[in-house]
Amino acid sequence: MSASASNTVLSWSERPGRELLRLAWPITISTLSYATMTLASTAFVARVGSDELAGVGLGAVVGFAILCFGVGLLRGGKTLVSQAVGADRRDRLPELLGAALAIAVSLGVLGILVAQVAAPIVATLSASPRAGQFASVYLSVRLLGAPLMLAYAALREASYGVGDTRTPMRAAIAGNAMNIALDAVLILGLGWGVAGAALATIAGNATELLVLGWPMWPKLRAARLRVASIKALWREGVPNGLQFVMEVGAFLLLTIMVARMSAVDGAAHQLVMHLINVSFLPAHALAEATAVLVGQAVGANRDDLVKRIAYRALSIGAAYSGVCVVVYASLGSVITSAMAAGDTVLAERSLVLLHVGLAFLTADAANVIARGALRGASDVRYAAVVGIITSWVTTPPLAYLLGIHWGLGVMGGWIGLAIEITAGSLIFWLRVRHGGWRPAAAAARRALAGTAV
Repeated sequence: MSASASNTVLSWSERPGRELLRLAWPITISTLSYATMTLASTAFVARVGSDELAGVGLGAVVGFAILCFGVGLLRGGKTLVSQAVGADRRDRLPELLGAALAIAVSLGVLGILVAQVAAPIVATLSASPRAGQFASVYLSVRLLGAPLMLAYAALREASYGVGDTRTPMRAAIAGNAMNIALDAVLILGLGWGVAGAALATIAGNATELLVLGWPMWPKLRAARLRVASIKALWREGVPNGLQFVMEVGAFLLLTIMVARMSAVDGAAHQLVMHLINVSFLPAHALAEATAVLVGQAVGANRDDLVKRIAYRALSIGAAYSGVCVVVYASLGSVITSAMAAGDTVLAERSLVLLHVGLAFLTADAANVIARGALRGASDVRYAAVVGIITSWVTTPPLAYLLGIHWGLGVMGGWIGLAIEITAGSLIFWLRVRHGGWRPAAAAARRALAGTAV
């Protein structure tokens, strides 16, 4: 591309920090909105009964496991779109959009079929047969909206790739509002229980898709299918999808082991994880923004900007997580006591876990931001392999060795989690610093040039 076009596309190159924040804050709100949607459904179902609540929890976990490969894969669309924007190849956007939607709908239909087959099996997984039946119902109904969820993910990643994070934010808020309103009507008003919760969430997903898709309608009408673009997105996205599946699996295994230790350990694990997530969400948003800017820089053949973007994102993420460390270190006892609602044993166990969490809070931000930089440079295989190895070699084995065999309980599992995150962060940043991503970035540019008309 010409120098003038490059300067226009990368107008943020002199001050990437401002652009990172512009992109990241709507993503943070979108993620918080998604968490609120899940929390709202849980709160409404909790008013119906404990078996219903347990069933929704189990069904939601299984449903997420079925779809997480597709969600991870579609993140590759953000990388390809941002690289095309950086290379001033917006002519590629219609076919990339078409490829993302084709893969999303196909995996969504497959998710429906898998859910119907898995639902009877899920019914046998709960200690309570009644809760198992509710989990089966929730899963079979909830995943009828799988094509809507994944189509929204495809459009969201495409929007992120062109630098628009506000429209997906508005869509997420609208979907959340629809879900809460229908939860009240279907669960409490009509008494549809678990099925009502699933239908309300599907309606929320449909609202998200409509609000995001409406302003994109001219682009959607121009979308076209090309086998080459479908293959390109598949190659870019599969490592992300596999990494997502394997890491979710390792964390679920940790959760299961913790749940088998004791009720207090399981409750403390969930309580502190919610606290840690408060510091994680902005780092996740920064990682997404980093992937977009790195993708644009790679497409524009400005590899010199990659490290600068990554280090600026790291400084912002470290500053935020540093504030969280100070707050939790000074007020941790007050916070855990309040959340434990008078249970002193739970409060003490949670405070111990929170102190372990402080050891990797900043490393967690560094970990995801480095991954975002590598994804933006199309160095996805390295990121996937390292992520899978560190998650499976550290957390589950150390949770068993330290937590169960040596009797440290849930603290042993969290020590394993701290080692996983810290080790992964160091490995990823060495890759960023020493430029191991450069061959992948060059290959991405060659592939982009090969599509020139």
